[in-house]
Amino acid sequence: MANPQSGATQRFRAAYAEHRRREGRDTGNQTHQLPYVPHGPLQKLWAVRARSFETAMHRVVEPFEQRANRPLQVVDLGAGNGWFTYRMTKRGHSAVAIDFRSDNIDGLGVTTARRQDNMGFKKVVADFAQLALASDFADISVFNASFHYATSLSKLLAETVRVTRAGGRILIIDTPFYNSREAGEQMVAEKKQNAVAIFGDLARDLTAISFLEFLTHTELIDASVPLGIHWVRHRVRYPIWYELRPLLARLKRRRSPSRFDVWEGIVT
Repeated sequence: MANPQSGATQRFRAAYAEHRRREGRDTGNQTHQLPYVPHGPLQKLWAVRARSFETAMHRVVEPFEQRANRPLQVVDLGAGNGWFTYRMTKRGHSAVAIDFRSDNIDGLGVTTARRQDNMGFKKVVADFAQLALASDFADISVFNASFHYATSLSKLLAETVRVTRAGGRILIIDTPFYNSREAGEQMVAEKKQNAVAIFGDLARDLTAISFLEFLTHTELIDASVPLGIHWVRHRVRYPIWYELRPLLARLKRRRSPSRFDVWEGIVT
């Protein structure tokens, strides 16, 4: 993430909150339900995210809980409104939500305003690449739809390893992975080309910062070798309409779409 105090970052933060509001993501009354949204315009999107969440729980968090046999320390990096943090506290763990947005659309301000959704977890407004946390702080460090908002892969991984205990886990959930860098770069080019159509008057501020935007498994693994992170991919079984996207892309001769599988990093 860029410097949270920079002018570009402050403008991005304000524009992003407004964009999310326009999308209908004002989640103040739904935080305790997420990722389960039974109806509404975002129901299909959250149906996909719910599958990611369930895979992360069943394949990573639950086995870790069984091995540890104690409450865990969880850090939710790029937490948004803190719904994942909320879920972890409901399971009896100690959790910290970190995000550089504190708005009450779907930022950390949501749980501040609605105490019944807070469950006592700590909220920190900060850049998740420069964490004000002690070394070896977390058992599990989670990036829930947020890893691709980093500006440096190597710096983010190094900082995450620093705060994650040996034997702990780094979880990447709902970040787009492409089979090739070319496909990812094509996605970014399309996004920039269509920015005004997508974002309207917010386009300039929302495209001013060069985020990672996507990952490839090769780049993630190569950057992790010097840090001692071993990665395991857990394939998410999505709704059939979502799984058919690659086939439809081939039929229409379009670029390959991304996948949003769960990636489990084992810190050695």
